[in-house]
Amino acid sequence: MAGYFLSVEVRKSMDERASNGSKLKRRDFLAGVAAAPLAPLWTARAAYAQGAPTNPPIDTAIARLAVYPPLGICRVGGGTEWFLAPEVPGLPPVADGRYKDGQQRLKKQVQRFRVYAFNRAGQLLREVTASEARIDWTVHVANTKAAWYGFSNPLDNGPNAPGLPGRRRNQGIVGSQDRASMLVIDPGPKSITGASTNTGGNDPAYAMVGDFWQSLKVKLGHLQTDDRGRLLVFPGDGQSRSAVPNNPIANFSDNDGWHDDWCDGVVQARVQFADRPAMTADNGWVASCGPHYAPDMQPFVSLYDVLTNVAVEAGWIAPPTAPVSFRKHIYPFFRRLAQMEWVTVAHNLSAGWLGIGGFGEAGFIARLADPGPANKPFRDKVFAAFRDPHSDEQQQFKLPYMLGDGINYSDSPLRWLRIPEQQYALLKLWAEGAFASDLGSGTESESLVIDQLPLAEQPEALTRAALEPCSGGAFHPGVELSWPMRHKELYRGPYRIALATNRTPNLIHELGLLLTPELAFRGLRDTPPAIAPQMPGDLTRWMGLPWQCDAFSCQQVVFENDFPNATWWPALLPIDVLPEAYYKALMDPAQPAEQRMKFFANRVAWARGAAGIGYHAEASYSDGISRMIYLWERMGIVVRRPGPTDAGRPPGIPSVLYVEVDRGSMDLSGSGLSKSPPTGPVQGR
Repeated sequence: MAGYFLSVEVRKSMDERASNGSKLKRRDFLAGVAAAPLAPLWTARAAYAQGAPTNPPIDTAIARLAVYPPLGICRVGGGTEWFLAPEVPGLPPVADGRYKDGQQRLKKQVQRFRVYAFNRAGQLLREVTASEARIDWTVHVANTKAAWYGFSNPLDNGPNAPGLPGRRRNQGIVGSQDRASMLVIDPGPKSITGASTNTGGNDPAYAMVGDFWQSLKVKLGHLQTDDRGRLLVFPGDGQSRSAVPNNPIANFSDNDGWHDDWCDGVVQARVQFADRPAMTADNGWVASCGPHYAPDMQPFVSLYDVLTNVAVEAGWIAPPTAPVSFRKHIYPFFRRLAQMEWVTVAHNLSAGWLGIGGFGEAGFIARLADPGPANKPFRDKVFAAFRDPHSDEQQQFKLPYMLGDGINYSDSPLRWLRIPEQQYALLKLWAEGAFASDLGSGTESESLVIDQLPLAEQPEALTRAALEPCSGGAFHPGVELSWPMRHKELYRGPYRIALATNRTPNLIHELGLLLTPELAFRGLRDTPPAIAPQMPGDLTRWMGLPWQCDAFSCQQVVFENDFPNATWWPALLPIDVLPEAYYKALMDPAQPAEQRMKFFANRVAWARGAAGIGYHAEASYSDGISRMIYLWERMGIVVRRPGPTDAGRPPGIPSVLYVEVDRGSMDLSGSGLSKSPPTGPVQGR
């Protein structure tokens, strides 16, 4: 719900600590977008609460430690350069927009983890670093995709979109031990301690390398620490290979004999203080997945929204009560919709086909921010444009115009994306006028770092920043993670994955020949279900194998009615983009104004060329899912760029644009890259 809930420990701390004798509850915290002047909408960034509580807790004894973020996200890249995963909500991870290294290789997104201390009342005391204690970090990630079941549909949608049983991938390999040794890429637990350890990243003691097919070495990443002893988890290179020669890609999700280097697993910290017994922190989790190709944007439904919905329904956290904040709870929805206009034609033209106006227009936002009774008919009209998650109707031409979990069923109400119920409830409060008109004005700072935030805000900021850029649906299977994330059985508390203690240590999870919804939720007599506390590799096993195939496959779907084309996840995997060549032309003051407007108004397919180029190119679907294995780092990145400021600029062009940059050649013929499936042993570096 655009993610505006405090974690339990921070919420307790802030509720119980008073300033001038008054309670402080669910204050104006991390609004997610700046309340900047309305006209430069695209320059609006994160706004942060002022006046954080400063009175120190009376009880300063440490009762509990916890790893933050609870769930962190790495993103693969083939380059040696890297950047930190987002740590401040609303700010892009790379301020200058350079996500490639100049050699057509994507930089790696590295997740940093910290330890925070809390007292018995749940009040935040401080961050614990290497200057105060010895922190022994242990990370156990794995890739178990090849040993899991194939994907057809989510298994939790009931009769509205029945889940189809899936057979095991690589079912020709039988026996738990053989499947474990052949198909599970398991580096085992890796530990690291101290400050500035393995800064070069080359020490094999901290490399997370496992075997596939007993013949391929697969590097899932490595560990480092920063100068204060915080943990840095590096992802793999994004490689996908077949262990079997002459083994072409055949499916968007399930390809036997193939592996990739996504992974996930537990992050643990044992802290030894000088003056007290060692303590074990509440565990975190890390998942390594694919690139975010529009990193300045967030999906309309984020993974943070989904996990917050879980936490509210489980009773772990409380939803905001009326009046809610427009700036904090509502405006982020509309801003995300406005951003999607830059990555999909369907949303670029939505103001026309919905007849409600453009979410990127300053005047329109001003009307949205008006809670007055005279403005209620307008709010009702906008609210009616959103898909109702409680309805049994299809609601095709509603917002967001994105496909849903039930795409395989033409008459399913889940064929189209539905936002979480708590997110919809906030929109309903907005439509009723139960919100504060607090858009106001704010100060933008893209150089803000997590350590500049008040201590009380840091755990929640880290939690949100990690998950808000991730997709919260549709889960078919998804972009980073999939449908099991919306079930409380996976968690030990808000946003924090529970580590299973009742599973075999070899990470094989056998639930019969076919995985059915019943088995996924109930398990077998001696085997726990899949929807339960997790083991390393459990979160990413539901995703496509290899990952690049699904990334290409889920671009858009053309139905009998040829407009608008339905899309999947445009904020992560763009559909229609403004290419850099068009941007340069519209910025050229020597061009006639009408020509500049033509370049501005037109879009091209982000995946152009991926399915084949040149004369008589087959340009088939199967070509695309195969070629994406080689082309994924050459795809363009959509980032912010300034609009024209010259006196002759055409009216109507925004001051900030979103432009596809750093796109490489789609021609593999002269690139030195083999067009045969990659095979053979490759040593992890």
